[in-house]
Amino acid sequence: MNTFKKVLVTGGAGYVGAVLVPQLLKAGYEVKVLDLYLYGKDVLAQVKNHPHLEEIEGDIRDRHLLSKIMPGCDAVIHLACISNDPSFELDPTLGRSINYDAFFDLVDVSKDAGVKRFICASSSSVYGIKETENVTEDLPLMPLTDYSRYKALCEEVLLSKGEPGFTTLIVRPASICGYSPRQRLDLIVNIFTNQAINNGKITVFGGLNKRPSLHIQDMVDFYLKSLEWPDEAIDGKIFNLGHENYTVKEIADMTRKVVGDSVEIVTTPTNDPRSYHISSEKIKQELGFVPAHTVEDAIEDLVTAFKADKLPDSLTDSRYYNVKVMKEINFQ
Repeated sequence: MNTFKKVLVTGGAGYVGAVLVPQLLKAGYEVKVLDLYLYGKDVLAQVKNHPHLEEIEGDIRDRHLLSKIMPGCDAVIHLACISNDPSFELDPTLGRSINYDAFFDLVDVSKDAGVKRFICASSSSVYGIKETENVTEDLPLMPLTDYSRYKALCEEVLLSKGEPGFTTLIVRPASICGYSPRQRLDLIVNIFTNQAINNGKITVFGGLNKRPSLHIQDMVDFYLKSLEWPDEAIDGKIFNLGHENYTVKEIADMTRKVVGDSVEIVTTPTNDPRSYHISSEKIKQELGFVPAHTVEDAIEDLVTAFKADKLPDSLTDSRYYNVKVMKEINFQ
């Protein structure tokens, strides 16, 4: 029995949303998707005519639209944003307007409409560079980029708006990997798999930097569970969510192992200092949530998708790369 009946997923036609929405419907929820559909109108094709799905092409910066579609929603899963640093840096003003400024209205309209639970996707990048072996939720945030800075600021906003009857939950995920109908090939595991399959060569920048990873299905499983946990277990709380903390070189080696020994690995220097190792002990201890899928699983899923021709023109088609789409459409 679902406590919540109707769920609004902002960014529901994005990389994670395209996997999440069909599974929410399968679990018995009514789902509203609010998305700009910049990466294709057909990413939710498998559930297009589902009687419990309403797809709304629109902008989260439009308060009037939010006020129109929010009534009747019991929960919000907020995924929509200009995602990743390069996309954000193309137009920092645009990035701020979507990732931060719009958040105030989204939260206020949700509260006014009687939404009972608000789940917000932050990012493990809010920690910046840490020397600590395991980065836990209680460490100070030191975001290095505007993208991660606004993620951190949205956390503050949401926590300040929580009150009885309006339960808030923030998750700081690791870098997501694996196959989605709205595929991204600008995330490290996915980049390496694409290169290995289609170039026979993986280019590694640096190599010793650590990148915490999380299989897309584990991310989706978290959101499904986030609608089931009791208020008192999650209200006003923040959880890291990662699984395996590998170096970039280890991810490249693993990709070669799955794809084939003939894949060449080329290492070049990098000026990207980001390296972090997040701890997901808190979510395990408090909620009993443990990811069940590995980076290797993600690579294998992508290899299967490539072999089934589900990712045509993956080296050249802009739709797999957020920053390329943002450049092409001149989005405002």
